[in-house]
Amino acid sequence: MFATPAYAQAAGGAGGVAAFGQFIPLILIFAIMYFLLIRPQQKKAKEHRAMVEALRRGDQVITQGGIIGKVSHVREDGEVEVEIATGVKVRVVKSTITTVLSKTEPAAANSN
Repeated sequence: MFATPAYAQAAGGAGGVAAFGQFIPLILIFAIMYFLLIRPQQKKAKEHRAMVEALRRGDQVITQGGIIGKVSHVREDGEVEVEIATGVKVRVVKSTITTVLSKTEPAAANSN
């Protein structure tokens, strides 16, 4: 009766390698989650940030609320003034712009 617990304790000396082996599936799950979820989301956020920073007067945009309009003024405080109808302008937070439908081309420098 007393020999069984003592015998089981003596056999646990080589458990260091086995303990590391138990963490391998956890590490693999984290790596898969990183490459399938976290990394693409970071890339998408970076592209959206670049799109918002590149907004210019005259760009036709769609907001998160589904409003389509033309940028009439870009403010420095994180807002954009969007004309949604003739004479109707609304202030929109830059980060709520989801898509740029048509970009205005910058004025080309005269090379002559």
